[in-house]
Amino acid sequence: MKKILILGGSGAGKSTLAKNLGSTLNIPVYHLDAIYWQPGWQPLDREIFITKQSKISKEENWIMDGNYGATIDSRLELADTVIVLHYSTIRYLYGIIKRRIQYRNKTRSDMGKDCPEKIDWEFFNWVMRFNRNQTPLIYQKLRQFHDKTVLIFHSPKQLKRFLMELED
Repeated sequence: MKKILILGGSGAGKSTLAKNLGSTLNIPVYHLDAIYWQPGWQPLDREIFITKQSKISKEENWIMDGNYGATIDSRLELADTVIVLHYSTIRYLYGIIKRRIQYRNKTRSDMGKDCPEKIDWEFFNWVMRFNRNQTPLIYQKLRQFHDKTVLIFHSPKQLKRFLMELED
């Protein structure tokens, strides 16, 4: 595991997993949300975002967390390991609500500067529809790559067991 891509719904714990893996494996971590979201929740220009990801992708080791469909193909192409946090919609909703309470009026370390935690209707609906709309696309893309280690976790408990085994 040298180039790890972490995918999954919002609130699943992708960024937390990336931090834990980065610490355990001594690999640099890149949170795509922190790159994409500029102060005040302004999105980074698409071409600049792609260029920044491309530069990261050329490094010897990396962990990237985030879905970002516009650039997922290039990240999948270069990753040697893909981790998918495929949890229930209720679990994702729990995660975003917990995060909203925990970081009220604050910006998380894995988010762009000056982007305080928020839940708006558009985001809530995106989370609600993730398993129906996004997860099938992720699996469809994964089927194109046979040379990758693909790890799919359906519960935080499964993920915790994996992390414990990895640390041993």
